[in-house]
Amino acid sequence: MTRSILVFSLTFSAFASLAQAPIKKRSMMPKDIYRLQTVSDPQVSPDGKWVSYGLSTVDTTKDKRNSDLWMVSWDGKESVQLTNSPDGESRARFSPDGKYISFISARQGAAKGQIWLMDRRGGEAKKLTDLKTDLEEYVWSPDGKKIALVLRDPDYADSAKTKVRKPYVLDRYHFKADVKGYLEKGAVHLYSFDVATKKIDTLTTGIYDETSPAWSPDGSQLAFVSNRSDDPDRNENTNLYVMEARKGAPMKQLTTWTGADNNPVWSPDGKYIAYLRSTASGNFIMYDQPVLAVISREGGETTLLSKTLDRPVRNPKWSKDGLSIAIQVQDDRQTYIGHYTFPEGKFAGLTGGNRVFSNLESTPDGNWVALMSDPQTPGELYAIENGNPRRLTRVHDDFLTPLELSTVEGFSSKSKDGTQVSNVLYRPANTPAGKKLPTIFYIHGGPVSQDEFSFDLTRQLLAAGGYAVVAVNYRGSNGRGLDYTKAIYADWGNKEVQDILGAADYVVEKGIADPDRLGIGGWSYGGILTNYTIATDTRFKAAASGAGSSLQLSMYGIDQYTNQYETELGAPWKNTDKWLKLSYPFLKADRIKTPTLFMAGEKDFNVPSAGSEQMFQALRSLGIPTQLIIYPGQNHGITVPSYQKDRVDRYLQWFDKYLNPKNL
Repeated sequence: MTRSILVFSLTFSAFASLAQAPIKKRSMMPKDIYRLQTVSDPQVSPDGKWVSYGLSTVDTTKDKRNSDLWMVSWDGKESVQLTNSPDGESRARFSPDGKYISFISARQGAAKGQIWLMDRRGGEAKKLTDLKTDLEEYVWSPDGKKIALVLRDPDYADSAKTKVRKPYVLDRYHFKADVKGYLEKGAVHLYSFDVATKKIDTLTTGIYDETSPAWSPDGSQLAFVSNRSDDPDRNENTNLYVMEARKGAPMKQLTTWTGADNNPVWSPDGKYIAYLRSTASGNFIMYDQPVLAVISREGGETTLLSKTLDRPVRNPKWSKDGLSIAIQVQDDRQTYIGHYTFPEGKFAGLTGGNRVFSNLESTPDGNWVALMSDPQTPGELYAIENGNPRRLTRVHDDFLTPLELSTVEGFSSKSKDGTQVSNVLYRPANTPAGKKLPTIFYIHGGPVSQDEFSFDLTRQLLAAGGYAVVAVNYRGSNGRGLDYTKAIYADWGNKEVQDILGAADYVVEKGIADPDRLGIGGWSYGGILTNYTIATDTRFKAAASGAGSSLQLSMYGIDQYTNQYETELGAPWKNTDKWLKLSYPFLKADRIKTPTLFMAGEKDFNVPSAGSEQMFQALRSLGIPTQLIIYPGQNHGITVPSYQKDRVDRYLQWFDKYLNPKNL
C-alpha cells in the first residue's frame, strides 16, 4: 500500500511538472499562413448582448479560405459558432428586432450569393432571396419589414447556351478593373425587398451607379451615393442623394462638392447625415484624405468637422444620443478612435497607443466595439467602454502560443533634403545586442497608405528568417498630413527613393543593418518603388519586386488608372517627356546591378503582369540574375493560400541566396 502511494505520488509529480513546463517557442514559418484565421465584420445585436463576426480559415484540401459566422457575448465569456458549411457565409446582420440573423451565401450550388435568414432560437437557415444577379450590398429597414438591396445589372452576354462566352463589347472610357475584369455597359442600382412577400421593387434605373444605401431612422427615406456627371468614368465626383423608399419616388441631391462625398450615416433623430468628403475637388483625388462632414437631411451648407485635423478619418458612427460622431483616425503609424461633439465640433481621442483600431460599431448603451491589432497580435474584437478596450475574442491564442515573434519598434530617419520619415523596424527574436543583421526593406503599396503598429504576417515571416525588416512610410504615405501625401504628385520615384535611402543610412549608421547585406522588396507600389530604388542605387544586393511597373508609358490603356494618368501626368502624346522621365527604371535598366525576383498575378488589371515581364526581360537581356513568377488566375491580391505561402518561400530563398552570411 505504501509503495503504491509512493508510485502515485511520483507519477502525479511528474505530470504536474510537465503541466507547468513552458511551451517551447519556435520561429514562425511560411506554413503558419495556413494556421492564421481572420476576424472581420463585427455587428452588435439590438439588445447589445452579442457581437457577431466572420471568421475566415484555410481549407488546405481545397486550397482556399472559407468564412463562417460566430457570435461572442458582450462579457466575452461565451462564443457560439453560427454556421459551419463548406460554402462559406459572410455579412451577417441582425434583424432590427434581434430575432434573426441574415447572411450572404452561395449555398446549395447557387451561382449567385443569396440572403439567408437564421432564427436565433434555433433551426436551419432558410434562403430568403432568389437573385439572378450579383448582390453588392444589403441593409435592413428599421422596422425589419424591408431590405434595401444594391444589385448589379445582369450580364446577358454571358448567358449563351454553350460555355463559349460572347465577345466583350467595350465602348466605355473606364473599360477594365481588377477582379471585375472587362467592363461592358451595366450599373448597380437600388431595390427594395419585402421580407414577407419576397417582392422586389426597383427604386433606381439608368446608366449611373447608386451605392451605400442608408435608411432614415423612421424608415421613410434612403440616403445613397451616386456620380451623375455627364461621364462618370472620367472623374471621381460622387454626391449624396435622398429619396423615399418606394418605387417611382424622385431623388433629391444633397451635396454639390465636385470631389467625393461618401459613406452617409443618419443621426438618431433623422435630422442630419454624417459622411466623408474629400479634401480636394477635381477629377482624380488619389493624394487626398477624407474629412468628416455633416449636412441637414434637407441639404444646404455642409459642416466640415475634421478639416483642421489634417489626418484621414474613416467609418463615422453617431453616438446613440446623437451628440457626437466617432471616427477612426490614421495618424503616424497608428489608427485610433476619436470623436467630435455635434454641433460644437470639439474633438477628443477615445483610444491611443501603438496599435490599430478598425471596423468601429456602436452599442445600444453608448459604448463601442472594434477590431484591434498590435505588432504582436492579429486583429481581435474589443469592447470599448469609457475609452478602455476590453478583449472579447481570443481567436489567435492557439496560433500565437508556439511562436516566438520578432520585436517591433518605431524609428525616425532623415532624408537628404531634411525630411523626417517615420518607419517601423522588425528584429528577429533573441537578436544579440549590437549584432549587424542582413536587412530587408519591405515597402508598402498604395502609395496612399501607411505601415502601422499592427500585426504584419509577411514582415514577421521575413524577420523569422533571420532578417531585420524595415517598413518605410515614404512621402506619399498617409498619416502625416495632406502635404506629406501630396508631395509625390506627378513626381514618382524621386522623394520616395530619397526616403528609403535615408532610412537605409540610419539603420546602417546605428549598427542595426549590415551594409553589405541589404535587400529590398514590396508589392504593388512597393514593387514599383523597388524598381525605382535599384535603378537609382546599387547598394541593395537582392530585390523582390511584386506587381510592379517601370516603363510607365506602356501602362496607359492596359491597367485601370487612365483617369489618374491623364489628370496627374497628362496624355502621353501631349506630355511625353514626363512619361519618359517616370519610366527611368526600364529606360535606365543597364544601371541595375541587383539580382531581382519579379512576381505578378496572371489576371491583374491593377498593375498588369506586363510591368514585371518587361523588367524581367530587360535584366535577363543584361545578364543580371533574375526570375519571373506568375501566379495563375490571380488578380492584384494573391488569395490562394498555397500561392501566399509560395510567395514568402520564394522571398526567403531569394534573399537567403544573396544576403545570408552562410552563402557569402
